Amino acid sequence: MFNLVVLTGRLTADPELKYTPNNIPVTSFSIAVSRRYKAGEENQADFINIVAWRQTAEFITKYFSKGSMIGIEGSIQTRRYVDKDTGKNRTAFEVVANNVQFVESKRDSAADTRSEAPASFSNAGANEFVEIDNSSDDDLPF
Repeated sequence: MFNLVVLTGRLTADPELKYTPNNIPVTSFSIAVSRRYKAGEENQADFINIVAWRQTAEFITKYFSKGSMIGIEGSIQTRRYVDKDTGKNRTAFEVVANNVQFVESKRDSAADTRSEAPASFSNAGANEFVEIDNSSDDDLPF
């Protein structure tokens, strides 16, 4: 039997690293995952709860923040608890992350926060270029 989940989505909040009473690192957060509702219509989002333990939790809290695109491989887990307010039994569904990865580059994720474009051939001024001394081709690797 398989219990394998692969998701790509954006974090809905900054993940926070916490520790169990036995000092085991853990973080829980949710990601927004796009889903096409009907052909030709706008995508909708599902909000999936994720939990990560130990080194994976530390990695996520160090390198990901709200809005970051993340790839997650894990498994679905159910957890039963008693609601404090109503006293009723509840079941929570969450994905336990086994592996995570970057889905976009840091440059791509920061592109929305930059107010001006980076220097390129089309927008760089003449004083932003450096003259290259090519009188000796001995240093060239090709």
